[in-house]
Amino acid sequence: MTRYRQALPQLSGDMFLTDAGLETDLIFNHGIAIREFAAHTLLPDAAGREALARYYRGFLSLARDLHTGFILDGQTWKAHMHWADSLGASEDELREANRDSIKYMAQLRDEFRGNSKPVVLNAFIGPRGDAYAPETEIAAHEAQEYHANQIGWLAETEIDMVTAMTFTQSDEAIGVVRAANEAGLPAVVSFTVETDGNLPSGQTLKDAIETVDQATDASAAYYMINCAHPDHFIHVLEDNSWARRIRGLRCNASRLSHAELDECETLDDGDPAELALQYKSIVEDMPWLNVFGGCCGSDLRHITEIAHTLQK
Repeated sequence: MTRYRQALPQLSGDMFLTDAGLETDLIFNHGIAIREFAAHTLLPDAAGREALARYYRGFLSLARDLHTGFILDGQTWKAHMHWADSLGASEDELREANRDSIKYMAQLRDEFRGNSKPVVLNAFIGPRGDAYAPETEIAAHEAQEYHANQIGWLAETEIDMVTAMTFTQSDEAIGVVRAANEAGLPAVVSFTVETDGNLPSGQTLKDAIETVDQATDASAAYYMINCAHPDHFIHVLEDNSWARRIRGLRCNASRLSHAELDECETLDDGDPAELALQYKSIVEDMPWLNVFGGCCGSDLRHITEIAHTLQK
């Protein structure tokens, strides 16, 4: 049964944590291969499920110990039809992968039912194409029709919300928000930016957020920034109405560009303490931020450092 679909507790302003760079952590730090960078492919294998459980339990325990809320994400980022051929999966198999992921995560949430703050069950919606280099521009109506397929599968599960994760263009984000609205699901939009602070499409972050809000009657629950180092976007942030729609950060540990990360064969995990201080600096200027996690190159060390630094 869904718990928070009608009222997301993170909108209260309390601190919520997320996990970090799941794929990069498991691949580089634990030697676990992830086919096509699609984490849901670990679920059919007992060893894969246990690796995921160990990973998430670390973050859930951190939230428990620090008395913060937690956003618990399913492995659904690439579990949609764009990737069917490369994954060798049918539509029925992808539908089942979405359901299995959320069922599995709901069981993990039950393990931590004693946490003093809410654990919100979230499902990722990945972009239709390369999150680092958009292959084509997608019209809002086309994106809505496409993403409604996966969102429809997820609406039948226990999820509380969906997040359009690592999105590169505003029109595709508009489609996700509209599809989620039709399915009765709260939607969050998390944009990624290049080293100049603009989306990979060239659109400014300000314009992207304002465009989505204008086209959807500001019905996205909030916005986030992910898969970018703070150095890449801190200069474009400001205390203005569009920036106040941003509630969360999931930054890369690495300062490398997307192109450099795509070619990197070793893990650049940056400096957890330095990253935490950068989060703190951003929060001092944007005190309405309250959802904090990591992306590529980050792991439990980074989120632990960030959480402790922000609670000082």
